[in-house]
Amino acid sequence: MSSATASDVAVPLLGAKYHFLLRRLHSLTGLVFGGYLVVHLIVNATLAQMGAHDIYQVQVAKIHELPFLWAWEWGLIYLPILFHTVYGIYIALAGQPNVDRYKYAKNWFYVLQRISAVIILLFMIFHIFALKAGWFGVSLSFDPQRATGTVGRHMQAHWFIPWIIYPLGILASCFHLANGFWTAAVTWGLTVSAGAQRRWGYVCAGLFVVTLLCGIVALVTAAQLDWRAAMIRH
Repeated sequence: MSSATASDVAVPLLGAKYHFLLRRLHSLTGLVFGGYLVVHLIVNATLAQMGAHDIYQVQVAKIHELPFLWAWEWGLIYLPILFHTVYGIYIALAGQPNVDRYKYAKNWFYVLQRISAVIILLFMIFHIFALKAGWFGVSLSFDPQRATGTVGRHMQAHWFIPWIIYPLGILASCFHLANGFWTAAVTWGLTVSAGAQRRWGYVCAGLFVVTLLCGIVALVTAAQLDWRAAMIRH
């Protein structure tokens, strides 16, 4: 299989030593953020558990009661995202995809990984700055004390949000996660043989399905819940 990657161009620019270390750090930060994403999607899926107790609100409260939450967020979320994104942009610009000449599945995955990265970047700008920073108005902001209500309000602020923005963001994130985990195993020498790569591919495909289902469950629930009633309860 022939597949041109960023290393074709980046090695002469950075030098083999630094390029190797940066690629490993890029992979490592992707794994850290990927682990966070899995937990994030599972917690969001608890929105569907709207029984006598608001399970989602309980989970959010536990997270926000963690000591030194800001340090956890910067160490395990924001800094890994920043490095992974910045160096990922460099890889995308330096890479030379050849899917037009060699239409192998892995070459298509290489291209789709870069496309999904662009979608995720745009999605995160909206998701983080709307919910966390409140840059796009109160109706799109998130209040951890009224987590369920404000998530429902956010999703129902405009039809474009639950029908376009979040489906694209969730799909791109789940694909990027699963394909990134598959690539990481190859990068770190954990799946050397074709058989090992195939078996790990099945695991990553399962991860894609599970995380996508969690994302869809959370999305559909948030788009339909009575957020005003949820706000009153809290």
